Amino acid sequence: MMSGYGSYCEDYYLNLNLGTEMDLPQGRESVLHFFEQVRKRFPSMAHFYGREKQEYVLEEEKGQGPYRWVSIEPRRINSGFVNPENLDDAMLQHEAVLELVPYELSVSPLDCESLGVVLGFDFTCRGNHSEVLAEALGMSPALEKFFSIPNSKMLAIEPAIQFALDDDCKTQVRVSFESRTTAYHVRTGDFPEEQLSVYLMVRRFESLGPGESYVEEFRRLATLCREIADEYLVGSVLMPLQQAISLR
Repeated sequence: MMSGYGSYCEDYYLNLNLGTEMDLPQGRESVLHFFEQVRKRFPSMAHFYGREKQEYVLEEEKGQGPYRWVSIEPRRINSGFVNPENLDDAMLQHEAVLELVPYELSVSPLDCESLGVVLGFDFTCRGNHSEVLAEALGMSPALEKFFSIPNSKMLAIEPAIQFALDDDCKTQVRVSFESRTTAYHVRTGDFPEEQLSVYLMVRRFESLGPGESYVEEFRRLATLCREIADEYLVGSVLMPLQQAISLR
């Protein structure tokens, strides 16, 4: 499955996160030159701005279709592509960013704190997101009993699972969920249409070893992420969530 994730949700995205042990360059020249190099490769990324806490963003204009973005934080580099027509397009963008960072931002393989790939999925859902999650994914019998308490109302259930793919726990996978339902929504019974999100992250920790490169390691992580999504996440999580939301 390449770009068929859009058939299960409203929006999906493939993101790259590179965390560093040392602070990244924050000078005007370094930051602007890095983003200029990104823009040379992707000319449609022309909207540049700064946020608080020394975060800088370069992105395409946001519309209803696909859009790209890249950002720098004091110790993290991020790259994202929302609703790509083909996941290979997102892969090429993230690889281009990783090719630039050693030269433009002085990020050596030794400086890697973590390198992560995230597949995210947003579902537009009106109603109690926690109830939808419990209905679609099931609930531990040990916890389900608590909701037999008189007058109890479900405010939050955001399950997560994390596991390693190797003996030294360097490569880890995390599946998590984000609900936007609040106590106010439950109290008033007014549930606006909000995004219920699913995240699949595959992340490698520690410095890169001799002979390893950021691009090659990213490709390995991205391949694992897509395989886990296709073989496990779609059938066990995305399709049940889609069905539960459509029935409400």
